[in-house]
Amino acid sequence: MDSLAARNRMVDGQVRPSDVTDFRILEAMLEIPRERFVPADQVDLAYADFEVPVASASSNSPRRLLGPRTLAKLIQAAMIRPGDTALVVACATGYGAAVVARLANHVVALDEDAALVAFAGQALGAAGIRNATTANGPLTAGWPARGPYDVIVMEGATEVAPRSLWGQLNDGGRLVCIEGRGPAGRAMLYRSEEGAVSGISVFDAAAAVLPGFVKPPAFVF
Repeated sequence: MDSLAARNRMVDGQVRPSDVTDFRILEAMLEIPRERFVPADQVDLAYADFEVPVASASSNSPRRLLGPRTLAKLIQAAMIRPGDTALVVACATGYGAAVVARLANHVVALDEDAALVAFAGQALGAAGIRNATTANGPLTAGWPARGPYDVIVMEGATEVAPRSLWGQLNDGGRLVCIEGRGPAGRAMLYRSEEGAVSGISVFDAAAAVLPGFVKPPAFVF
């Protein structure tokens, strides 16, 4: 695979046409070798226009890298500034954290799958990303040890508003996620202002629901 040509096709064919105009995101996705962030048996799918399965053998839930266009639009909605500290929840193999690291001052890449965290750490190092650290723990708990954060990016879907993470936002902090299951999902931007959090829908999106963010079953009489 000609990875440089593949990255150009990904950006020009998937990302730019999807109203991603932040040149920093485009530049990052043109330069970061996405093939280093997928399992060896999935390299041919690294630049495909869909979610790439990356779950480790020990995982009890489906885990996938977000498709390039969805990831780019989600990161753009977060309005990341150069001085920001960011948390990527469900970092999987670390590709999203690598892109965010090109925009922010520092990134914490969190996952509850220890094998994925190890993979992410190696991939980030191999890609020359020096301002990202990995963390292993429950997704719903976030990573308060390095917070509060200016930006939280959830790399997957939640069926409920991610209130468990709101308390780790700085004043003025933003959280972006995909809310809902299947084709009815919407990308959401939440903002914390003086202790209050409000959210707006920013675009249609779909992704696999993350562990811990499944809506509890309704009680039926």
